[in-house]
Amino acid sequence: MVALIHETCQYGYMRHDDYSQAPPMRAPLLAEERDGFRFRGGCPAIDLPATLQARLKPAPRELLATPEDVRRWMVAAGLTDTAPPADEGDLALARRLREAIYDVAVHRHGGSGPPRGSLNSALAVLNQVAALPAAIPTLTLAGSTASVAFTGPMTAFIATVAREAVHLFGSGASIRQCQSPTCTLFFVDTSRAGDRRWCSMKGCGTKAKVAEFRRRKRESGG
Repeated sequence: MVALIHETCQYGYMRHDDYSQAPPMRAPLLAEERDGFRFRGGCPAIDLPATLQARLKPAPRELLATPEDVRRWMVAAGLTDTAPPADEGDLALARRLREAIYDVAVHRHGGSGPPRGSLNSALAVLNQVAALPAAIPTLTLAGSTASVAFTGPMTAFIATVAREAVHLFGSGASIRQCQSPTCTLFFVDTSRAGDRRWCSMKGCGTKAKVAEFRRRKRESGG
């Protein structure tokens, strides 16, 4: 039987790995688009900023518009099967954390899309949220299988994402921004060559290749 430890990111304390094989094998990758949210970064903490779409436009699209959206995102991110209730305070906290993570990524790893505040202010928010009580992991053993479930109020799940971000930024991981001029998504570059360019080959990567093909065709007079 496959024993999965339900975690979120390879650089923190939460990760999806299959430990029933030797050596360990990564569990099947989840879809990049889940319940209306994008998960292209390889880690929910770095995916949270994607809930504000079209950052470079005058009117970005807010995907965390209501407390229910926070609950939906937690489930889509794989943090829980059934999210706890959320209120307006949780919504505001999730948005604050989102912008703090984005600002730290921009300040430390560059990219387009100016940060909303200074690095110190972003770090202050990130560390404050991470200091809140996090979701409680519970181990379940059944025969040859093992699973970990997380429980707690919504603030605890938001704190868990913040702690994941702390581990991620402190790990020395290669965090890069998509090279599409219209995309501001960040991702963890785990490619062997360390030269990943796009948040998604199916999305921005394909668009870039099509644009390059059309440019060359125009230049050649084809």
